[in-house]
Amino acid sequence: MFDYLKFLNLTSSDLFNTLLKFTAFIFVFLLLEFIINKIVQLFTKKTETDLDDKLINIIHRPLQISLIIIGIFLFFHDLDVSKKTLLITHKILNSFLLIIWTTAFVRLTKLIVVKILFKLFKISGLRQDAVPALASLLKLVLITVSIIVLLAIWGVDLAPMLTSASIMSAVILFAAKDTISNFFAGFTIMVDQPYQIGDYVDLSTERGEVVEIGLRSTRIKTRDDIMISIPNAIIANEKIINESAPEEKFRLRVAVGVSYNSDIELVEKILLDIAIENKNIHSEPEPRVRFRSFGDSSLNYELLAWANNPEIRGLTIHELNKEIVKRFRENNIEIPYPQRDLHIIPNKQKKD
Repeated sequence: MFDYLKFLNLTSSDLFNTLLKFTAFIFVFLLLEFIINKIVQLFTKKTETDLDDKLINIIHRPLQISLIIIGIFLFFHDLDVSKKTLLITHKILNSFLLIIWTTAFVRLTKLIVVKILFKLFKISGLRQDAVPALASLLKLVLITVSIIVLLAIWGVDLAPMLTSASIMSAVILFAAKDTISNFFAGFTIMVDQPYQIGDYVDLSTERGEVVEIGLRSTRIKTRDDIMISIPNAIIANEKIINESAPEEKFRLRVAVGVSYNSDIELVEKILLDIAIENKNIHSEPEPRVRFRSFGDSSLNYELLAWANNPEIRGLTIHELNKEIVKRFRENNIEIPYPQRDLHIIPNKQKKD
């Protein structure tokens, strides 16, 4: 394994040659420490970002331990020990190396991969809420692969284990199909971005403010101050009306009917004044009034206006309706109710 170090066999003593090789590794170890501490860290301190400093801190310790383990490998390889002892030693040291570097890669995932994903999601406009979930999934993959490699190092037959794992996975997938469905639906919601935290949404069953978006469910706070947790699989298959997107303001439509004897110019002026005076109505775009149709008992108008906050939609409509009734009464404008005229035709008896 270490035949390339034969040039260090300066004497006929195997023990002395082994110690000489081990000393050479100590020199390499100290040289690496000098390069990292005096040269590399001096360079990284001059950079604007602290990412390189954190990167050095993560790989510094694994490099140190790896060199020590290689030195131990060399020491035992050149000693006159049985093949069984040498094999067990190799397995133990390889296991240590695997654990050390798996831990380092997991930390690197959190440091580098997460930052890269955040930047990619930001550039592409995707929801960054999905990044922690992807990072956790990547960590799980790294740990799973490391466990498989560790078992292979110790000569464990993986075929029966993989068969059992496949059967167990099928059972788990069947038992947790709803949870898995919610997980993928949650990931889809995070990527598709139909809503975000703080938005006011209207689903087929509920309406309220989004307070939390998880991988399994979304939590909505209703106008009754009730917290509702809805599985993401249900939301993903529903029609979602986001009243906060693309802007917070939203359009109100207030229908009102007046009698046929009303002054239509005065009706329009009163409705516009009421909208302009309401503190929750936007001045841009301006409110407008439209004469929609001739009804059976009334002239049907519609007041159109943009309001500031969808959360108080009900309150805004309440204020507008109340003021409309008040102003119409002050100006003798009648809001008619459906009427029918009944004509009675007298029965004319035939003369004898």
